[in-house]
Amino acid sequence: MKRYYLLILFLLGLATATQAQKYRTAAGARLDGNLFGVTVQQKILERSTIEGIFAVGGRELSATGLYEWHRPLLGKRFNYYLGGGAHVGNLKDHGVFTGVDAILGVEYKVNGLPFLLSADLKPAVHINHEDWAGLSSGVSIRYVILAEKKEKKSWWPFGKKEEETKKKQQSEETNIFDKIFKKPEPVKEEETNPLKKIFRKREE
Repeated sequence: MKRYYLLILFLLGLATATQAQKYRTAAGARLDGNLFGVTVQQKILERSTIEGIFAVGGRELSATGLYEWHRPLLGKRFNYYLGGGAHVGNLKDHGVFTGVDAILGVEYKVNGLPFLLSADLKPAVHINHEDWAGLSSGVSIRYVILAEKKEKKSWWPFGKKEEETKKKQQSEETNIFDKIFKKPEPVKEEETNPLKKIFRKREE
């Protein structure tokens, strides 16, 4: 298990403070001691995800649901997360068990590739289990199934939106002042005196 952590730490050391590709849905594998699991992570808020873990071992199988808060650690590519949830499972020769979980981990988005690497600690309290409490540690690799749409970047990076907004505001202000202080157009004499207009038509 130590080898997995050394690998994760090495990869995390390559992280930079550049902006990461945001993701909405990611799924992959999780190794937790003698348990092998499938993990699915779904973004639901700007910095929150829900994670489902289905784990199978020699004597037990379980399903866990977690709500997780993500915060940047070294830029947006490397973050830590914490959360909590509950689990249900079946233990060989013992039956069904349930319980509650907490989780604390770190996550790294691989630069240029649609993969997420994470390492976590997951303490749990069990009901109807041989052990009433446990502390597991795991590593996960997930593939980004659905990435969040990127904002289109302008070729001119220096505050183009701000300049456009200012110009728009200035044009609106000038239009308002033009309407207020604009000199009225002179009224034609024909419009003020309709009789002249009638006699002019007869002369033509």
